[in-house]
Amino acid sequence: MVYAPTVLFSLGEGAVIPLIPVIATRLGADVSLAALVAAALVIGQLCGNLPAGALVAKVGERVTMVVAGVLSIAAGVGMLLAEHLALFAASVFVLGFCAAAFGLARHAFMTTRVPPRFRARALSLLGGSFRFGVFIGPFVAAALIQLTGSEQSTIWALIVCCAAIVPLVLFGPDPEKSSPVLLKPTGAAVAEDSGEVVTGSIPTRDRYGVLETISYYRGVLMRLGLSAAALSAVRSARQVIVPLWGVSLGLDASTIAIVVGVSGAIDFALFYASGQVMDRFGRIWAALPAMLLMGAGLIALSFTHDLDQATMWFALMAAVLGLGNGLSSGILLTYGADLAPETDPATFLGAWRTLTDAGGAAAPVVIASVVALASLPVAAGLMGGVALLGAAGFAVWTPKFLPRREH
Repeated sequence: MVYAPTVLFSLGEGAVIPLIPVIATRLGADVSLAALVAAALVIGQLCGNLPAGALVAKVGERVTMVVAGVLSIAAGVGMLLAEHLALFAASVFVLGFCAAAFGLARHAFMTTRVPPRFRARALSLLGGSFRFGVFIGPFVAAALIQLTGSEQSTIWALIVCCAAIVPLVLFGPDPEKSSPVLLKPTGAAVAEDSGEVVTGSIPTRDRYGVLETISYYRGVLMRLGLSAAALSAVRSARQVIVPLWGVSLGLDASTIAIVVGVSGAIDFALFYASGQVMDRFGRIWAALPAMLLMGAGLIALSFTHDLDQATMWFALMAAVLGLGNGLSSGILLTYGADLAPETDPATFLGAWRTLTDAGGAAAPVVIASVVALASLPVAAGLMGGVALLGAAGFAVWTPKFLPRREH
């Protein structure tokens, strides 16, 4: 019950994500506008963090995830029936909004209930649940396209997965009622600093609003938080650039889905290794190699578009990006949990996820602008540079803000 709803949601989302730019082009978008439509997913996720945090605090995980599941079905129906680009983009936005609700509910649950000694592995497994969908989803998409001849068939996969989530969450056992809240330093289960064992929802007493929290923790957010935002931006850029690169090379939709799926397979294979590295050797030993690999992959890809073997280089660099992203599984979740206040993590996690999702939301907009003004290879090279800057930030600021035993 902790991971299964996440797997189902990510499976449906993973089937649709690679085809969002393709469907957008079918509805009349050019390459730059298709990138902007793809950006609606991460923009929706950014806008959904604060309402999702408030909903989790008020009604708990279960109701939040049911609401998100129902809205995801509505978003899928909107994408399926869209005959105009505006409705399609709005539906993609709602899907991103729902993704924020799923992600924040599980992040808050893990932060308060998983002991620090294996926190990175638990959160990497949560990240791996998302990656499982990214791994399987594109292959499901390719199979459906081959069977039906329509990209819209992938949207049905999203609707079916979300329809399965609602009864699972409603009628399955509630992990909130069986898992005690733990204090981070001692592992003692407490609520309101009273020493009493509690079950149920995470602590919801807000000492600061989101804006006050951002101000209070501005040091870590402006340093390590910006490095995390850079990682989120590069991840988002990977999701946009790889399908667009296939479109720009003239590849068909099923081929693009397979390349994305292979990249996702490499990504998925490494998710637990990332948690092992972070728990055993320190957070930086996963963050730094991940950023360097993705930065190098994007920069190398930017020089291959017009080569004779452009398709081969496209598949190879997609694999390198999958490798780098796999090494980063659970990093943003783990850093957020490590840095959150011990007994009042909700508002900090809202601020942390808003900042990191802002990086993810900004990247497709930047890519669309650079493609319109210059070219797709220039956009890939630019995002590679962002990855290298983020790597430098992690190297400098992780030792400052996380004790040696944490990082």
